Amino acid sequence: MPTYRRTTRVPAPIDEVWAFHSTIDGLRALTPGWMDLRIAGVEGPDGEPDPEVLTEGSRIRMSMRPFGVGPRQRWTSRVTEREPSGDAPVEGSAHFVDDMVGGPFRRWEHTHAFYADDEETLLVDTVSYRLPLGPLGDVAGPFAKVGFEGMFRDRHRRTIDRFEA
Repeated sequence: MPTYRRTTRVPAPIDEVWAFHSTIDGLRALTPGWMDLRIAGVEGPDGEPDPEVLTEGSRIRMSMRPFGVGPRQRWTSRVTEREPSGDAPVEGSAHFVDDMVGGPFRRWEHTHAFYADDEETLLVDTVSYRLPLGPLGDVAGPFAKVGFEGMFRDRHRRTIDRFEA
């Protein structure tokens, strides 16, 4: 299965970077405008609407229409793992994982990892995915990284900008 990875150094402590990425407001702030993100609903693991923090079991229903082209792509994401820095097995690290339970990919698993480095944080996004269209999507899969690069480069730049201010 193809994998995309991007790593960036963020000029802020891990707890601040982690907290920002753990909310729906963080997702909105990090998503490039050209993705035309719309959040249809967010629910916590027990079905409570609009939780303050996206914990394990939270679901996000959203849609996107990149560059205003084609129909809106509906997407449901679910947080499957969440380990804050105090609970993570590696000291000075934290991570959460979300997967797509409904959407345009056959498979999508996104790991957001955070590693403390003094007063800075190493942010590592890793996406394992399978494109639609069966064997044709499998052939094209490795080339999809080109499309991911612009989005994740923008997300990481937005993260740095938020903490440099």
